[in-house]
Amino acid sequence: MAGMDTIILAIIIGTLAAIVYSLRILVLLERRIAKIDLNLEKIVLRVASEERKIELEEKKIEKMIKKR
Repeated sequence: MAGMDTIILAIIIGTLAAIVYSLRILVLLERRIAKIDLNLEKIVLRVASEERKIELEEKKIEKMIKKR
């Protein structure tokens, strides 16, 4: 009977260790995804800024064309 208890305890401890390891991996992946999201947000803001600059430049060019 003692041998069976040891086997069951080993299975339970192994399962708990696998769960903890899986949670660790999930936390690491969540951090990576958060960094990716942050970088994407920075890129989107940069692109929006460039689009504003282009639109202002287009307006300037249109005004110059209309004056002629």
